[in-house]
Amino acid sequence: MAVLVTRPQPDDEATAAALRARGFEVLKAPMLRFEPVAFQDDIDAAYGAVIVTSANALRGIEPHLENSRLLKLPLFAVGERTAAAARGAGFAQVISADSDAAGLRDSVLASVRTKELKKTSPLLYLAGADLARDLAGELGERGFTVVTHTTYRMSPVSNLPREICDAFAAHRIEAVLHYSRRSARAFLEAARAGGVEISALAIPQCCISAAVASVLRDAGATQVMVAARPDENALLEALDRALRP
Repeated sequence: MAVLVTRPQPDDEATAAALRARGFEVLKAPMLRFEPVAFQDDIDAAYGAVIVTSANALRGIEPHLENSRLLKLPLFAVGERTAAAARGAGFAQVISADSDAAGLRDSVLASVRTKELKKTSPLLYLAGADLARDLAGELGERGFTVVTHTTYRMSPVSNLPREICDAFAAHRIEAVLHYSRRSARAFLEAARAGGVEISALAIPQCCISAAVASVLRDAGATQVMVAARPDENALLEALDRALRP
């Protein structure tokens, strides 16, 4: 019996390794495909800091960062994984909110209160094409100027691999991990297209947030587990609760 990981590449392999370390067999079916978007820095813009809600945003512009002036700016990251990607890309001053987008917003506001950041300097938001939250708008309501640059998009994958459909039909998959609303929707559409929707929804669906869980519940899944926190460790704990009560 295996756990199906729907997370996009290359992050799916880190998740697979964590699952194997816990004794699970793993199958992978990335439901979103990473695509970089052309980026060109506006050298006339005097930014005060960079904000990033996904490591993919840095992955999208990595070829443009060598010797970039952006590396000298403080960078506010949503969590430690994104912060690590920022450090790896060459940013020296990285502040991790260790939270979600709301926590990142609050981290930026806290830096203004401590006078580490000035509201008068625009923020550069490196973002994906599809945003679950209007972070730029929320910061704008608090007096910031936010310049959003789209650096990547995640395109839905329309079909499950044949071996995954066969595994569902043979009842060899015991749970599915879901990391975003978009990937959950893509999974449902691909399962329908592959003729395995009933089998796919009959097993535990482990979701990183309540918002993701709602997509599966609306589709008819009855065994939906939600992580206590929006991070992978909590998601794997939810998986343990589902399979090893």
